[in-house]
Amino acid sequence: MEEKDNKRQLQIEIPEEQSDGTYSNFTIVSHSGAEFIFDFARITPGRPKAKVKSRVIMTPIHAKNFVKILQENIQKYEATFGAIPDNSVALGFPPNSTKKGHLPN
Repeated sequence: MEEKDNKRQLQIEIPEEQSDGTYSNFTIVSHSGAEFIFDFARITPGRPKAKVKSRVIMTPIHAKNFVKILQENIQKYEATFGAIPDNSVALGFPPNSTKKGHLPN
């Protein structure tokens, strides 16, 4: 007897005005008891403010799944292209200018 593939595929539609994406080089993450808020911002040299370009709000379950799939994709990326450098080095911050794993606010 042949097994049928009962998996449904989700079709994703990207509106044309969003298909180019939005560039972000700084992310702020906050949370409440019910949701995680991701503010994607852009830091421009010589400017004292980072401008938020997009805000994404997720339930804790979706945020946890997002982290899992992001980690999987980072592993695939590094397997193909090599290790991604530490953020402070990649962004040109001098050594010891930031706490480990944190960018200046």
